[in-house]
Amino acid sequence: MSPTSRKRRCIVTNEVMDETCLIRFVVDPEGRVVPDIAARLPGRGAWVRAERSIVEAAAGGNAFARAFGRRVVVPGDLPSAVEAQLARHCLDLLGLARKAGDIAAGFQKVRVWLRSGRAAVVLHARDGSERECERLAPTGGGVPSVTSFGGAELGLALGRESVVHAAVAAGGLADRIFREASRLEGVRGSGGRTMG
Repeated sequence: MSPTSRKRRCIVTNEVMDETCLIRFVVDPEGRVVPDIAARLPGRGAWVRAERSIVEAAAGGNAFARAFGRRVVVPGDLPSAVEAQLARHCLDLLGLARKAGDIAAGFQKVRVWLRSGRAAVVLHARDGSERECERLAPTGGGVPSVTSFGGAELGLALGRESVVHAAVAAGGLADRIFREASRLEGVRGSGGRTMG
């Protein structure tokens, strides 16, 4: 948990959780519920656990109306919008890591970073070879890995056609990337995993 994170209550499950495990929603001027992925939009917020079934339950019931104390419009594609915004946010963070020189791509480079202890998070494309991921695992020695993205998505973020393996250097961006990828995986519900 980061030192600035706070506890919030999920409006569906009533669980009190670290806000890094939740998605914040606000109401726009037209009365529509919108996701606030970065938790920076003005106004009263309602928090929902970053899990697809919970977001769907919030969207399908009266949870938002109760939380905001008024009638609100809940878009029918809200879970998909949350997923798309989270994915974009994660990929933007990867792009920042690339610009800062804090990311390596490709099997050999990732293996070197893992062996040297420079890698804090490893990303494997979910459509990549499981065998290649297993070959890197012993080298990693407990480094958390993320498989929330396809090779084309990783490639787009890293300025290549496709990326199967990447590693992020230790530091604030690595922590944020892992945290946001964990939220994304909860919302995607399948097809990837975060291990830490």
